[in-house]
Amino acid sequence: MKVYTRTGDEGQTSVIGGRVSKDDLQVEAYGTIDELNSYVGQAVSLMEGEAFEDLRQNLLEIQHELFDCGSDLAFVKLSESRYKVNAEMVERLEQWMDAYEEENPELERFILPGGTLLSATLHVCRTVCRRAERRVVTLGHDKEINSEVRHYLNRLSDYFFVVARTANARSNVQDIEYVRSKKVFGNKK
Repeated sequence: MKVYTRTGDEGQTSVIGGRVSKDDLQVEAYGTIDELNSYVGQAVSLMEGEAFEDLRQNLLEIQHELFDCGSDLAFVKLSESRYKVNAEMVERLEQWMDAYEEENPELERFILPGGTLLSATLHVCRTVCRRAERRVVTLGHDKEINSEVRHYLNRLSDYFFVVARTANARSNVQDIEYVRSKKVFGNKK
């Protein structure tokens, strides 16, 4: 099988039900989700040992769900019966976050992305996820979308923040506080 088709040489690409320009908002939205999925794969590749097995499994599931997000956005015309992303997926992210947050030290100030390479990569996932969410919001102004994709990406960026901190905590590396920040967060317990 050849990977190249030459059908996009004139700046058009196929979506489910038709063709659109490669710079269409729809392609930009699901393309940014694809970029995020690549960074998630990079984070998975950095997880060594039993200490991160639960996170590795979460992220592998998230990679499949990111494909679902892209699929929900890749239709010329959508119908709710074909949506893959749903509220239960968002609720599960919340449950995972609640559990991981228990492992993290109290947060009083903003933190700088970093610490371990894994944590820094998860922060990259967070920021790319926020960009994907912005692209989906913009797309939603122009066409009907599955709003659960927007909800999922919003919650997923929070998840990446929490697990970036968990990655540092499990590696006994402190988060780096933003020194110019006042105390902006209350006690978590």
